[in-house]
Amino acid sequence: MQAYVDDFANYLSGIKHKSQNTVLSYHRDASQFVTYLRAHHIDRFEKTTKTTILSYLLSLRQNGRAESTISRSIASIRSFYDYLILCGIEMKNPTAQLETPHTERKLPQILTTTEVELLMEQPDESGIKGVRDKAMLELLYATGIRVSELIHLKVNDVNLSVGFIRCREGKRERIVPIGTIAKMALSRYLSNARTQLVRSEGETALFLNCNGSEISRQGFWKIIKQYRKQANIQKDITPHTLRHSFAAHLLENGADLKSIQEMLGHADISSTQVYANLVSNKLKDVYAKAHPRA
Repeated sequence: MQAYVDDFANYLSGIKHKSQNTVLSYHRDASQFVTYLRAHHIDRFEKTTKTTILSYLLSLRQNGRAESTISRSIASIRSFYDYLILCGIEMKNPTAQLETPHTERKLPQILTTTEVELLMEQPDESGIKGVRDKAMLELLYATGIRVSELIHLKVNDVNLSVGFIRCREGKRERIVPIGTIAKMALSRYLSNARTQLVRSEGETALFLNCNGSEISRQGFWKIIKQYRKQANIQKDITPHTLRHSFAAHLLENGADLKSIQEMLGHADISSTQVYANLVSNKLKDVYAKAHPRA
């Protein structure tokens, strides 16, 4: 049964061109579901019913899983059964009539412009590591790209003369402009720091660790946590916080949702709409505090 799960992940990646994060999440959800089936002596997918799925979801709730996790699990398992039927297993999808629980979308946490400035001031640019870190932070905030896109950037994805970077997510590709400050930070990194970090002439990764290879997601998380602590910023900052801040600050300063959607690489504008809600809430808060008759 697990072999089908592994093939399912390959199908999502190679045929459906889903993002790496989606593939990992769906594979994990399907694997956990198969483990549940085995524990309940169900050895064939044809034996599963709607009741089987409901019992599994109940077990997730009893184990304290959030509704958002359960919603994603339903989507993962539904997609997995669609794949099984596509493979020729004769059965009806037992998730077809399941309703996905309504989950309230939480507004993302963003940094103020002052907090962004504080964070950007932390890297010590007298050393190559500080120059690299400064370039990564500036680029992340300047473009709003995902951390997975940041660490997988290649040197030839950067065009400093025109002022843009090229991002790839699976088979999808988009061009994102970069501003003057990020261009300067990138230029310093490419001309000074990267040349000292690189160990192999064939290395194409843009951002390198101290061993001369592509920096990892975990490595960058540690970097951003370190600088948050140095800046004494009380908010919990993740790489996605800078992505959220990029979008919210653009919207606050007059950018339209469609343009922000394109830069973020959102397939559906409803994903971008959350930033409009965030700005709307902020305006309400400003009004409530400032208007004499609020």
